[in-house]
Amino acid sequence: MEQKTKVEDFYIKSAGRNEVPLVLDFIKKLATYEKLSHEVVATEEKLERYLFGKEKVAEVVIGYYGQVAVGFALFFYNFSTFLARPGIYLEDLYVLEEHRGKGFGKTLLAYLAKLAVEKGCGRLEWAVLDWNEPSIDFYKSLGANTMNEWIIHRLTGKSLVELADQF
Repeated sequence: MEQKTKVEDFYIKSAGRNEVPLVLDFIKKLATYEKLSHEVVATEEKLERYLFGKEKVAEVVIGYYGQVAVGFALFFYNFSTFLARPGIYLEDLYVLEEHRGKGFGKTLLAYLAKLAVEKGCGRLEWAVLDWNEPSIDFYKSLGANTMNEWIIHRLTGKSLVELADQF
């Protein structure tokens, strides 16, 4: 479904199966920007499985300027026990470099905020790399709070399997 926005010639639509290659391309561009290309193991097959298959766990919206895809947001729902309400976790937000500064990223975030409000969510949250000052400043300008007291922990690969084997 296509959503018109307040930014002229910019609209947002939910990604379809046919846009999986585009989503993967955005993911790779984001990884390059974040200096994390070496960590990308995503494939079109995996994205199709988890974005559109029986095991769907996340959603993607794509921002179009005219007919050109200029950015995307990948998100999923989580749950706050303290609020006893769902939330939206924004995993990735990316706008092509040549299209930054036109309000597209802010509009993608505003779309997710509107979705969160409509779904009764208590929060919209995301993580940002500590060196990414332009993004940190941008998020703060929107009223986002930096959660300095929280430290993210992650289990992957061998550590994840080893812990699972202890069950």
